[in-house]
Amino acid sequence: MDHASQPLVSIVTPVFNGAAYLAECIESVLRQNYERWEYLIVNNNSTDSTLDIAKAYAERDDRIHVYNYTEFVDVIESYNRALRLISSHSKYCKVVAADDCLFPECISRTVCLAEANPSVGIVGAYTLRGSGTSWRVVFDGLPCESSVVSGRDACRWHLLGGCHYLGTPTSVLYRAEIIRGATRFFPNSRKHADISAFYEYLLSADLGFVHQVLTYERIHEKALGEEAKQLSTYLGSHLLDIDQYGPYYLEQAELKKRLDAVLHDYYGLLAVGAIHLKGRRFWKYHKDILDKFGAPLSVIKLAVALCMKLADLALNPKQTFEKLLLRMRSNGKRHVDSGSTTRI
Repeated sequence: MDHASQPLVSIVTPVFNGAAYLAECIESVLRQNYERWEYLIVNNNSTDSTLDIAKAYAERDDRIHVYNYTEFVDVIESYNRALRLISSHSKYCKVVAADDCLFPECISRTVCLAEANPSVGIVGAYTLRGSGTSWRVVFDGLPCESSVVSGRDACRWHLLGGCHYLGTPTSVLYRAEIIRGATRFFPNSRKHADISAFYEYLLSADLGFVHQVLTYERIHEKALGEEAKQLSTYLGSHLLDIDQYGPYYLEQAELKKRLDAVLHDYYGLLAVGAIHLKGRRFWKYHKDILDKFGAPLSVIKLAVALCMKLADLALNPKQTFEKLLLRMRSNGKRHVDSGSTTRI
């Protein structure tokens, strides 16, 4: 695809105190073999050198535009605020987290697939996550060689417990018209609002997938994904998504069965939290989730789940010891890493 025929792509990086990795992120955009893009770096009242780094790059390339907000907002609103700034002329939009990177063919490969398939609203690809590869598990019923799947089918598989075929914001390309058509593209304030967005917009669009590693997701202690892992946020958000979007994708009987199964697993997660003496933030988060679901935290259900977990630990002491040993080693490695590297 030559430059003259390339549709405009809006690339967006919302950022707060991202000085440690922002330059590497910007350089990865500059190395794209696709040329027709605008790059919006949207500063969320950073207190480090983020704004200076962004402005320095904007002076070197007039496709880079810096927006500076002095009012700090939470992560999801920061993303929504940034997405509202994309050009009215752009055909596609690509979000890049400030601590992530794009490989050189990312824009060209995803745009090429979208251009060849007008029904596709969102295009994903494989992601290199830390030292491993994400999104490479084959789903039941999903042929891994497919480049286009029904949006409804993709969401249905995910709601029923399939692996994460729906990627992170950095790993996907959005058709810009679906972003401009929403007041809030990410429809709620949860850490997994990007998944909720898939359920919103794939009702009437297909999902494209490029079978190539096109993005890199950095893993570090202050990354959003690491915070979510510490609080075990995913299952609660998934429960609310099933409740809200399940009626659009699932039959009534399977929706009820899925909600019952996830709620059962959720109390199992809370029981593990009790065993590991999780703190106030953990319990407040999950209590709020259950309140929103309309089924406040049940002491009886938690006690039953806790008894089941303790019984399992008693019956499988060797497996329990191995899990604890693995956890100790993981925590030790994290401690060494955090002592030797500056984190955002």
